[in-house]
Amino acid sequence: MTRTAKIERDTTETQIKLEMNLDGSGNFSGSTGVGFFDHMLQLFTRHGCFDLSVEVNGDLHVDQHHTVEDTGICIGQAIRQAIGDKKGIRRYGHFTLPMEETLCSTTWDLSGRYYLVFNAPFTTEKIGEFDTELVEDFWQALAANALCNFHVNIHYGRNNHHISEAIFKCAARSLRMAVELDPRSPGVPSTKGTLNS
Repeated sequence: MTRTAKIERDTTETQIKLEMNLDGSGNFSGSTGVGFFDHMLQLFTRHGCFDLSVEVNGDLHVDQHHTVEDTGICIGQAIRQAIGDKKGIRRYGHFTLPMEETLCSTTWDLSGRYYLVFNAPFTTEKIGEFDTELVEDFWQALAANALCNFHVNIHYGRNNHHISEAIFKCAARSLRMAVELDPRSPGVPSTKGTLNS
């Protein structure tokens, strides 16, 4: 079974071409035009053992919002497309990850229903040139388009770069668990018989 997806999004704000393989080896290629965001996507790809190729042409002369949010939309759509009918996946995934002084926990339920809980206070408005509020915007867009529950909890942390990095790494590790195939449960992991409605 090949669990891959190709997504293209073309609007007046962004033009995105994206390919994702859930069963990859952690390879990231391409660029969004936002250096810090590319760094976060590279971490996400590596720690999830996904392969992700993304090319984004966004309206960065306005700001970074459309580029980051629309990339989240496309990755969410790719995850949803790649897992298909969800037969055999674990469905749930969780991880707790330390990043120096920061401790982060993330939890997924690939339920077919969207909900985001994001408890991650940032203490500055920017990390370099990157708006810290875009971290939540990215995960909101991803979760809404993957149709899943996603909970983020920063237990403590001081450095905003570390907080963001911990979220992306931890989210990757827990999502990797959720999309893994469970040999003991080959069917849809729900008593309803479906996770797509």
